[in-house]
Amino acid sequence: MPGILVYIIYNLLLPVVLLLGMPSFLIKGWKRGGLARNFKQRFGWFSAETLGRFKGNRPIWIHAVSVGEVIVALKVIEALHAKAPDQKLILSTTTTTGFKVASEQQNDLLTVIHNPVDLPLVTDRVIRLINPKQLILIEAEIWPNLVGQLKRRGVPVRLINARLSQRSQERYLRFRPLIKPIFSLISSVTVPFEFDIDRWASLGIERDRIKLLGSVKFDNAAPASEQQRIEELKNWLSDSGLPHGSRILLAGSTHDGEEKLIAQTAAQLKKSIPNLELIIVPRHAERAPEISTQLIEAGFSPIFKNKFNRVGSGTQQGRVNDRSPTQRVWIANTTGELRAWYHLAEVVVIGKSFCGKGGQNPVEPILIGKPTIVGPNMQNFSEVVADLMSEDGIIQSHDEGSLLAALESILSNPGESRAMAERGAKAMERHLGAANRTADHILAQS
Repeated sequence: MPGILVYIIYNLLLPVVLLLGMPSFLIKGWKRGGLARNFKQRFGWFSAETLGRFKGNRPIWIHAVSVGEVIVALKVIEALHAKAPDQKLILSTTTTTGFKVASEQQNDLLTVIHNPVDLPLVTDRVIRLINPKQLILIEAEIWPNLVGQLKRRGVPVRLINARLSQRSQERYLRFRPLIKPIFSLISSVTVPFEFDIDRWASLGIERDRIKLLGSVKFDNAAPASEQQRIEELKNWLSDSGLPHGSRILLAGSTHDGEEKLIAQTAAQLKKSIPNLELIIVPRHAERAPEISTQLIEAGFSPIFKNKFNRVGSGTQQGRVNDRSPTQRVWIANTTGELRAWYHLAEVVVIGKSFCGKGGQNPVEPILIGKPTIVGPNMQNFSEVVADLMSEDGIIQSHDEGSLLAALESILSNPGESRAMAERGAKAMERHLGAANRTADHILAQS
């Protein structure tokens, strides 16, 4: 299909999609907080202070959708700053949670903004204001108007850390005549795995534009501030009543229903391991009220890291000496701290893999050296899980009963558990240094 026709169809449909999706977007933004902050940036209007930061050397513009992609972007940004200390960078994000995490890292060379809505007049204005030398897209979000306008200006657009699941590939291929003209505009793509080369090539990207550099997400490069954050988390746990010498079971990126399931599993384990304590880090911090309701109705006493307004919840932040040790559950309803939390765990359970679908990233705790368990629903990470299981570097449980058995085995055999984590980390060694390799690739094209 001719490219001009694709753009006509896209720009006719986009306003309708935006209008239909606006209520959901506004509700999510309100729940997560920060919706009104710099909202005008989404339509290309910036404060005088931000406009002043755009001036000077042409920046490299990096776009990341939400928290996960922002964390990948920050690893690459750290590598870019080390290799090109004077290079200005713009980091744009779509979600309010992503913006919050990114803005904490803003400095003289890094400016954080909201991503502009992909309407032609809006993207044209933002491009003229920023005047980037490159646009770097993290993972797989491609905006046709933004990409097309940059390409017409001779500005290269690169897709980095481009993970493409088999399910996503099949979905894209159904619309190949529509998407091929857009994907063909991408100057280069960096991918985590060898099989990703065939998948991206099937969408219309020439093979010589695809580079195998490993996964930045699975690179063990940690932000410089991580150790300080770990100490802050330890202090909060101590202040909120966590007994010294506790063995910590941590559930990361949980979704609806998993908090209750894992709390009940931990309660069973505490019968034989009384010093076991459970910490849950939900995927979406704004779910705190519903998590509170579910756990209290199930007989648990949740202790939340951040306060939230809910009359009668009885779950305010603070020390809770009156709660039964068998009922306490620590809930880290925060954003951007998950990696630091993994350092404090003895064993990790990955969320969205029992009650959700698709799973979450299981590699970060493994690289940190933690024995890790995932549930049956890991479709978005199926290749990674298969790779790890082939090396006996991870456990996949198929239901609540097998989760309990797996946790009992790990907690009763610490030596074998450490060996499993070491096998998993070794299997992921190919990704170490991916952030530096990606930064080299970006700078080589500048």
